[in-house]
Amino acid sequence: MDVIMQSKHIVIIGGTSGSGRVLVRRLSENQARVSLLGRHPSPEVQQHLPGVHFYPVDLQNISTVLEVINKVVADNGKITHLIFFQRFREKENNWEGELQISLTATKEIIEAGTEVFDGSGENSIVVVSSIAGHLIHSEQPVSYHVAKSGLNQMVRYYAVLLGSRGIRVNCVSPSIMMKDESRQYYVEKEDLRKLYEKIIPLHRMGKAEDIADVIEFLCSDKASYITGQEIIVDGGLSLVGQSSLAKHLWDTNHLKIT
Repeated sequence: MDVIMQSKHIVIIGGTSGSGRVLVRRLSENQARVSLLGRHPSPEVQQHLPGVHFYPVDLQNISTVLEVINKVVADNGKITHLIFFQRFREKENNWEGELQISLTATKEIIEAGTEVFDGSGENSIVVVSSIAGHLIHSEQPVSYHVAKSGLNQMVRYYAVLLGSRGIRVNCVSPSIMMKDESRQYYVEKEDLRKLYEKIIPLHRMGKAEDIADVIEFLCSDKASYITGQEIIVDGGLSLVGQSSLAKHLWDTNHLKIT
């Protein structure tokens, strides 16, 4: 990201861990103004990174969220880019909670936020979704899959609706990632990590930096004619057919059936 980011005000919803933390650090280094909204501040916020302002907010309370958006604009100026990282993490009542955090909050913030974009014609919205919007991850509940699929369609809808206002809307969908928070897990489960590296066409697991790279691109003028698109960040894993994958694992004795 170049020095042009110095004049930008980026509002990030969530983003206090994983790729969000990476992106916040980069934006701070490039002297952008960053307003970070979330339940708990990240270590970066606690370290008082230059240009980064944290606003505590509960995304299940929409009226409060919209009040915070107005305060963010009053404090730091009109918005140039709006990025969504939030995810519902509670275990109880996961259907209503997931749809509220992922879909309702995103919709309400987009519709309120577009009224306070700076109108530069270079505005953009990026939503972080998941490959679970297309594929099934059995370790995740149905609400998670429905929410991610809904986000993907929401991106397309707002890309059409907001295009005439010079606001681009795109989506980033990661798959398996080894972030700082999960690194120790994969260190301890070396066989699982090596298995992923075998079946991913690029032969490595994704990193938080890979997601941040795509978001940076989508917020740059190099993506000025891209809107309504979903960029899947998975090293090509979702391209591999299930039958081919099963045969590969069988032939190379990576999978033993007992």
